[in-house]
Order: sequence, then C-alpha cells, then structure tokens
Amino acid sequence: MITLMPASDSHINARTLLPVTAALWLGYLLALLVLDERLSPRPIFPVWYYLINGCAATAILGLALWPRGHAWLGRAFLPLVISLLSVVPAVLTQVVAMQMRPGMASSPDALLVRTMPLLVMALVLTAWQYSWGAVILFSGGMAGFTLGLHLLSFRPGGASLVPQVTVVVIQTISLLVVGYFISTLMQRLKQQQASLAQANAKLTVYAATLEELTISRERNRMARELHDTLAHTLSALSVQLEAVKAYWDVDPATAQPMLDTALTATRSGLHETRRALKALRASPLEAMGVALALRQIATETATRANLRLKLAVPERLPALAPAVEQCLYRVAQEATANVAYHANAQTLTVQLRCDGGVTLRVGDDGCGFDPQQAEAAGHFGLAGMRERAQLVGGELTVISQPGHGTTIQLTIASQGKAPRFSSPKDAPR
Repeated sequence: MITLMPASDSHINARTLLPVTAALWLGYLLALLVLDERLSPRPIFPVWYYLINGCAATAILGLALWPRGHAWLGRAFLPLVISLLSVVPAVLTQVVAMQMRPGMASSPDALLVRTMPLLVMALVLTAWQYSWGAVILFSGGMAGFTLGLHLLSFRPGGASLVPQVTVVVIQTISLLVVGYFISTLMQRLKQQQASLAQANAKLTVYAATLEELTISRERNRMARELHDTLAHTLSALSVQLEAVKAYWDVDPATAQPMLDTALTATRSGLHETRRALKALRASPLEAMGVALALRQIATETATRANLRLKLAVPERLPALAPAVEQCLYRVAQEATANVAYHANAQTLTVQLRCDGGVTLRVGDDGCGFDPQQAEAAGHFGLAGMRERAQLVGGELTVISQPGHGTTIQLTIASQGKAPRFSSPKDAPR
C-alpha cells in the first residue's frame, strides 16, 4: 500500500529540498557541459539538450521559490517536480542516443552514467516525502518508461535490446537499494519526531501540573505563615484588650501595664507579619536560633496566660536544617497559643530532645478535647501543624481527651528511630 504524506511545513518535508535540488541540477549540467566540451573530441550532447534541462531545472527553482505555486498545484506540486526531474532527462537522453552514431560515448552504460545522478535526486525526493511503496512505484515506473522508449526506437534487424534491458535492470536495482535506505532512515526520523512530540506534550502537561501544585503549596504555606503570625497576634491582642477593658474602671493601675503589653504585642506582631510576608521565614530564628526562640515562645506564653511553666529545652542544639528549625518554631508557636487561648490550663510544658532525631512536646493540664472531632471540624491549626511536619518528613501526634489535658508531639527522625522520653512521667499531660 502506498501512503502519501500530506504536505506540511515541517523540516522533514521534501519541499524544503527543492531549491537545493534545482541548484544541484543546474550545477551538474554545467559540469557535464564542461566535461563534454573539454574532454570529448566531439560533443556528446547537443546544445538543445542542455537548454531544455536548464529550463526544467529553472522551472523547479521558480516553483520552489513561488509560494502561490504550492497553493495552486496542491498535492500535485511535488509529483510534478519529481516527473520533471526524472522524465525530462530520460526522454532527452533517449532522443540523443537515437541521433548519435554507435560508439562508446553513446552506449547504454555511458548514457546511464550521465542520467543516473538526476534519477537519484528524484528518488531522494520520493523517499524523503513518501513511503517505501512510492519508492517501488517510482523505480518500476522509470524502468517501464525507459523500456518503452527503447521499444519505440527499436527497429527489426537493428541492434539488440539486451544491452538496454541490462542497463534498465541495473538502474532499477540501484534505485531500489538506495531508495530503501533513504525510506528506512526517513521512517525512523518520523518515528523519532512523533515520539519527541508526544514527550513534549507530556512534558507540557507535567509542567502545567507541577506549576499548579507549586502554586497550591505556596498558597498553603502563606496561609500557615499568616495564621502563625497575624492570627496569633490578633488573638493575643483580643485577650489582652478584654482584660484591659475589665480592669480599666476598677483598677486603672493594673490596666495600664496590660495596655502597654498589648501595644508591644501589636508592634511585634506587625513586624513579624511583615517579615513573614517578605521572606516567609520566622524572624526570631534569624536573630536567636531555634533553642532561644522556643524558650522565648514558652516564657512569653506562660507569662501572658498566667501559666506555670515546665521548660526542658537544651541551650545548644546540633545543626539543623532551616526547614526543620522553622517547623519546630511554628509548631511550638501554634501549640502554645492553643494552650493559652483554648486549654483553660494551669501548667504549660515544653520539651525538646535531640538525639539522632528531634522530638518536640508541648503539653498542658487543661480541659482537653477529642482530636478526631477537631480534625473532622477542619481545625486549621492542627491541619497546619500536620502539613509542616509532613514537609520536613516528620510526624505530628495529638494526644488528648476531654478533662485530661493535651499533648502535641512532633517527631522528626533523621538517624535511626526518633528519641523517646525516659519515662511516662516525662510526658506532659
């Protein structure tokens, strides 16, 4: 079955070769003319042979450079070019051979040598654009056409047709072999281009998906940052202002320090919110390090909520990744804020262990809650802490029940198993 590829503007389209083909045809005719005039005692081809071939080559060059010619001829454009490139030289050569005297210069093999380059160029265009079946059709068609010309010039009792038939067979076999290799190479090239186009399409989809996922993650991260900065500041400010309102009329001396504390918390929260929006990284970590930052969070929360503090945070910690430090800081900030605002507790416990892994515990002896119900209700603080833990390869555990306090445990195992507290008594409740 012969498959004709539709004409396209891709770089494997044979039309892109037409200017080069026409130039090679003209160059070959010029070289043939020089050899004919310089090396042959008597010119083999007459002048009109070169003129007609030159006109055909110029016509191909004009069609190749004329955009309207492509649209006007449509799918017949390339077959017309291939016909001009193969049929015209074959007819002219046969006419010249009929007019020449018998000799070595006019022998079938000599004429084949002179016309074969043009047939090869036509074959390249055919194999480049069409399938292997078109190559067979072209080679067989040229064989039949050439034999037909020989039969038209045959005269009974004249020269034998065996040499001409032999030349045609050699010509056909040569065209089939060359055409097969070119057709095979083009088929491989088309397959590679199809695979590349498919890979590019998949890559485009993957890039779009990755971009959407990155945007989604960044939005979630910004939401956590704003929740851990602005939301906490506003919550603390609300509690402090309520206390100021309660004491303002009955005990102004006590209300004034509370108001100053609220203003200080407002300025600190504003500064930290700006830093979070700018760099999305906790500012206390940059100034103090994670150990002092955790101590500061625990101390300020206990003082603000009038809680008894049990603090066990080492003064020096091994080098931790910035993402791990930020995760520890934000989880501690969220957990201590929940103790201050929701637990109705008397004691706040903050513990940090680093021994091959990192374990942070924040606990209280408050009212407690049901973790499953809280997560089902979409508690943003718990969801944010879990997301932070997952981003650094950690695990967040919530231990709580109504009336028995709450423990938030963040475990980030870096080497072997995560550290464990020495006894149940160490676990905050």
